[in-house]
Amino acid sequence: MAERVAMISGANRGIGAAIAAHLAERGWRLSLGMRKPQGLTAPPGGSATLVSHYDAEDIASEAAWTEATVQRFGRIDAVIANAGVMIPKTVIEADDEDLGLLFQVNVRSPLRLVRAAWPWLVRSGRGRVVTLVSLSGKRVKSARSGLYAMSKFAALAMTHAIRHAGWDQGVRATAICPGFVATDMAISLADRAPEDMTQPGDVARLVGMLLDLPNTASVAEIPINSTLEEMV
Repeated sequence: MAERVAMISGANRGIGAAIAAHLAERGWRLSLGMRKPQGLTAPPGGSATLVSHYDAEDIASEAAWTEATVQRFGRIDAVIANAGVMIPKTVIEADDEDLGLLFQVNVRSPLRLVRAAWPWLVRSGRGRVVTLVSLSGKRVKSARSGLYAMSKFAALAMTHAIRHAGWDQGVRATAICPGFVATDMAISLADRAPEDMTQPGDVARLVGMLLDLPNTASVAEIPINSTLEEMV
């Protein structure tokens, strides 16, 4: 069987970098999208990996990256929408520009990316879409996470909508909803030590598992937490 190809956004650090490294170890061909591709000098998978420019704020970016991926590999089997942004403001403090940015990066751009790759995901026969959503897509933890949660609730709904849209064509979609993961962003926001957070490599292993499951074992969403928390 030909080597499968995964597109991973925000793959230069944190969870995205961990996913890229894990999939490279498992034999996947990688197309990595990021705002500053020149900064990734030693990508997982070496010279076989495509490192491409991707900017979630540029509405032409998704189509260009997808076209470059198809030109290089001739197929797309998985889209992993990992890139995201967080603005720690309450819904009262935030303005329309803040809200627009959150929905642009966390919702609209991932959807455009999936749309661009859709014909290839369908052609695969077992196309996979994995979105890195957040537990903030399932609850509002605090006032200053509420604005972010609005976009992540939408991202979770989007993932379920993709799952419905692609079901009969063999495309499966899963939302991974982690709490605090030991990344630069989470460490700057949390009041706990990185070792007490979920590790990026553990999220990456879950992604690898999801990509390997057959069409008859679809997982809609996976909440992940490093603390005991009542989900309301």
